[in-house]
Amino acid sequence: MTDDWKRRLDALHAELVRRDDPVAWVTEADAVEASRRYPHIALRGPVFGIAARDPAAGQRWRLLKPMVDGMPQQARDGLNSHLWFKAKDGAGDPAARRELLAAVAVLERAPADEVEALGVRYRVVRGDEFARTGDDGLEPPRPTDPETTAPSWEDQSAAPSPDVGFVLDPGRDEGPMAGALRLGLRDFTYTGARFPADVRADSARATRTHPDVVRLPVGFSVAERDDSGWTPCGSLAATPHEARRTLYEGMSRVWAMLYRFDERKKALYARAAEAFRNAGRADEARVEDRLFRICRVERMVRLGPDGPEPPRPSDVDEYGPMKLHPTLHEDGTVQFED
Repeated sequence: MTDDWKRRLDALHAELVRRDDPVAWVTEADAVEASRRYPHIALRGPVFGIAARDPAAGQRWRLLKPMVDGMPQQARDGLNSHLWFKAKDGAGDPAARRELLAAVAVLERAPADEVEALGVRYRVVRGDEFARTGDDGLEPPRPTDPETTAPSWEDQSAAPSPDVGFVLDPGRDEGPMAGALRLGLRDFTYTGARFPADVRADSARATRTHPDVVRLPVGFSVAERDDSGWTPCGSLAATPHEARRTLYEGMSRVWAMLYRFDERKKALYARAAEAFRNAGRADEARVEDRLFRICRVERMVRLGPDGPEPPRPSDVDEYGPMKLHPTLHEDGTVQFED
């Protein structure tokens, strides 16, 4: 450990003591216990999103949308739509609309990872998603993780994502354990024969070009245990309950429609769903010979002198840029194609 990092961790510890905050102390103790029970990190893969740097809001890069996309082009499409609707509904005059639409045109033609409009820099950002593991598998939610205030099993509206507006500040740590994890992640690279050579080379290069790390807000997901290990089966949720509701909905009705369960199997899964729901804050469900777990998912973004890391050359897209919306003229009229 370098002297600089030791000073940072000592400062975090001193701040924790100074705050005299029992909640912070319990959260830190929870993190220490988790590091003992789940000492290993399982890489889930790259994740992509959009960050913006607006001088009017300070000099920090902030996430514009939830960082949950599996391919760079998905994030580019999200930026395309954001700028198009901003031009349609938020531009104050034709000149502003024209500038926003010029950025949209770039994203329609090429896999651009950065555009600028009205003084704001927009960048497609790359991160890595991972989970902690131990002897019993993936780490479930911690007692101190944020829960829904009034959890509902019927309301399908998702909790607001903590990603939106999140500042990519490498100096922000919540405690000594968070700082220690961030220290360890600085040197994290893709290794092993299961990764192609270009992926490993890009990963090693990123530790030099983007040496600092920001940890994003924690998320939660459903995973299934099979012969090869744990397989994610669902999108990232903002709270443990939202992930539990996803699992409940899957077992109670969605999977039966998707996979055309017969009546016996449909009833079996419905009973398992109700048992899971009645257990309250349960983090595991079993049905037939299948085991599902609500797991804790962490994400990191690398930063360099010019901000967050964009997609790497070895990152894969399954499709390219395209026109997503009708033609919008600078006077604000929308031209729908025949």
